[in-house]
Amino acid sequence: MTTREMMDSLSDALMHDERILSLQERELLANLLQRTKTSGSARNNAVAETIARAVGETIAQRAYGILGNNITQRLVENSLASGSASENAILARAEQPTLRMQGPSVGPPQPPAPPPPPGPQPPRRMQGPSVGPPQPPSPPPGPPRPGPQPPKQMQGPSTGPAPQPPAGPQPPHGPQPPVQPAPIRGPQPPRSTTVSETDTQASRVAVLERPDFISAQCVVLDEFLAPQELRELMQYTQDHEADFALSEVISPGVSGGAIDYNHRRSRVLMNLDKHRDAIVNRTQACLPQVLQKLGHDVFSISEVEAQITASNHGDFFRNHSDNLHEDTASRELTFVYFFHREPKTFRGGELRIYDSRWENGGYASTGNYQTVVPEQNQIVFFPSSLVHEISPVDCPSQAFADSRFTVNGWFHR
Repeated sequence: MTTREMMDSLSDALMHDERILSLQERELLANLLQRTKTSGSARNNAVAETIARAVGETIAQRAYGILGNNITQRLVENSLASGSASENAILARAEQPTLRMQGPSVGPPQPPAPPPPPGPQPPRRMQGPSVGPPQPPSPPPGPPRPGPQPPKQMQGPSTGPAPQPPAGPQPPHGPQPPVQPAPIRGPQPPRSTTVSETDTQASRVAVLERPDFISAQCVVLDEFLAPQELRELMQYTQDHEADFALSEVISPGVSGGAIDYNHRRSRVLMNLDKHRDAIVNRTQACLPQVLQKLGHDVFSISEVEAQITASNHGDFFRNHSDNLHEDTASRELTFVYFFHREPKTFRGGELRIYDSRWENGGYASTGNYQTVVPEQNQIVFFPSSLVHEISPVDCPSQAFADSRFTVNGWFHR
């Protein structure tokens, strides 16, 4: 068998792999293409090309996670050379994962982003930037009190003050041991076995060099995990409900973590098991494109943190930056991967990323912000120095399985 025949065979195998396209997705795609090609009009032919391009991007993105970057690129190049099958035509349009950029938060709200490729997922709707003063709601006097809460209608970004966090379920009674996450290291580029004192000092200086202003920009990637990977991650999360611990925050001037119900309420799971490698490897494969979109310099990765966060009724996280504390100063890039049980039964929990200005030894919000509404199987990247917050979650059932789930992670310089 020649090299081209092997690549064509692999291309055909990918088109029929459940991890690339599920049976329902293939049936829906075939139906759509058949309908657009029946009439033969120029308009329908353009629709068919658009569908093929979108599916090709999804196939390439999912193939990155299964085959790796190099072999996927070779597959695309050989498909371009052969050009003899419709599957190759689709793959030839998919050299890079689908990245969407949300730029600085100025001007009126932007229109919703176009929907993703056809499939079982719900339509995506990204809300554009809006302007509003970052007025935090009055904090509750202590830990949340128990009791049923009426459903709360969550509003999108506005010019008014941020909403008050509804009271949620009482946190577990009794003393809670502080969560001290052990460093979790992901795949790293080759490094020298010896580091000179000069290199160490240069690295520290680089971390301390902070720009005076950072615009609220982020990169959004849809359909991040394959359907089977998403189902397994969701099942793993629900099976380990008992292993989640109360979230901690690092307060200014305080060494280590502390539980502060006035600043943050959620629960975290530090052990992702096999799912950690799947997510870290996928994010690292996308990192060059993400940094290019953000206009961010390429940097050597010394460590990758990752954890699962569960946010239920009344949970929130007020304005903060991810790398202002001494223990987190090397965090360079933050990512947040959204997932939840379907149908989605919570509202709120929006990620708000603010234009940030350095003043008085820390970054402060300027009032302008981007809003990212949690959507299934979506990941967001943004610089760790940016001020951001999580709006209160409204989950009427208060059931753990109905929570807003995320995989939060940080790439360290």
